[in-house]
Amino acid sequence: MAKDYDPKKVTVNLGGHIAQGFADGTFISVSRNNQTWNLVSGASGETARAKSNDFSGTIELTLLQTSETNDFLSGKLLADESPLNAGKFVFGIIDANGTTVVGAAECWVQQPPTVEYGKDLGDRVWTLETGQLIMKPGGTL
Repeated sequence: MAKDYDPKKVTVNLGGHIAQGFADGTFISVSRNNQTWNLVSGASGETARAKSNDFSGTIELTLLQTSETNDFLSGKLLADESPLNAGKFVFGIIDANGTTVVGAAECWVQQPPTVEYGKDLGDRVWTLETGQLIMKPGGTL
């Protein structure tokens, strides 16, 4: 049976702001910063593994330069650069196409995106970070 995927059914919640104006191509990329297990090999070939409890992660959102979400993320970055350090927000992906779950109780903007201008509209690539990235990659329904 053929399965369907519709990018319109992927919702990104940024602290209550629903992201919009995604660029063409890959518009969301989420990854953990470290492996769950690290393999260690001894001189005689014995092996062991060490569990990492570091669940930090990185989220990249690629937006059109015309997206209102650029303004939201710029506001969060400015709030975080203020003396109050008030730029953290909840992050979540809702994938109505399938069973993937991605989220973080708090994340923040790593730095402003590169700003470029040209003949055509450009993209803004925002990098967010979190200390505790919840990931359950699933399939498509």
